[in-house]
Amino acid sequence: MSLNHEEQVRIDLAATFRIIAHLGMHEAVANHFSAALSADGKQFLLNPKWMHFSRIRASDLLLLDTDDPSCGERTDVNATAWAIHGQIHQKLPQARAVLHLHPVYTTSVATLKNPHIPPVDQNTARYFNRVAVDDMYGGMADTVEEGARLAGLLQDKTRLLMGNHGVMVIGKTIGEAFDDIWTLERACQILVTAWSTGQPLKILSEAVAEKTARSWEKIPDFSQQHFEEMKYLMMKDDPSLAD
Repeated sequence: MSLNHEEQVRIDLAATFRIIAHLGMHEAVANHFSAALSADGKQFLLNPKWMHFSRIRASDLLLLDTDDPSCGERTDVNATAWAIHGQIHQKLPQARAVLHLHPVYTTSVATLKNPHIPPVDQNTARYFNRVAVDDMYGGMADTVEEGARLAGLLQDKTRLLMGNHGVMVIGKTIGEAFDDIWTLERACQILVTAWSTGQPLKILSEAVAEKTARSWEKIPDFSQQHFEEMKYLMMKDDPSLAD
C-alpha cells in the first residue's frame, strides 16, 4: 500500500526519534525535531511535549501551523519548540526538517570560548566554513523573538552551533538532516578526543578541507541511505513506530 505525503513524513520523523534514542544522542525528555508538510513550511509536524524519543510513533506527532498562534498555547506543545521551530519553518521554507539536540561532544565544543570545528579529518572537514555560531545564549529560547533570531542565523547555513547550548541542523529531507547531525556529533567526538591527547593537531589545508566539504555535498544519496538503513533497523525492531 502506497503512503501519502503526510503518512511518509510522519513515519520518517518518528523513525528519526527512535534512531537518536538508540544512539544515545537524546537528552531525557527534552529536545525536539520537526518536519514541514506544506510547501511554504508553515504546516509542520513536531514531537509532543516531554515524550521520550524511544516510544514516539507516527501518530503521536503534532500537526501545527505557524499562522495559528493558539498552537503555542497547547499543553502538549513545548514552548521552546514552538518558538524555535515555528519561526524557522515560517521564515525558512527550505528547512524541510529541523533537528535540535544537546549531544555530548557537539555540545562540549559549543561550550568553548571560541566554538569551532577545525578540519582535522574527513568528518570535521565536512563542516569547513559551513557552520553558523550563536554566541548569545540567554536562557531557554521560549519567545517568538528568540526563535526569529535563531532563524536569521541560518539564512545561509544549514548547521548552527549554539554556544553554551547544543546544536541545530536543517535539511532538505529528514534523512539528510539526520545524517548531518549524526556526522557532526561524530566529528566533534573525534575532535574532542584529539584535543584530549594534549598533542598539536594536524589541521588540513584550506584547499583540502574545501575540496572534502564539496565532495560531501555531492553525495546526498549517501546521507539518505544511511537514514534508510537505520530506519529499517528501527522498524524491524518495533513496527509500531509507523502506527
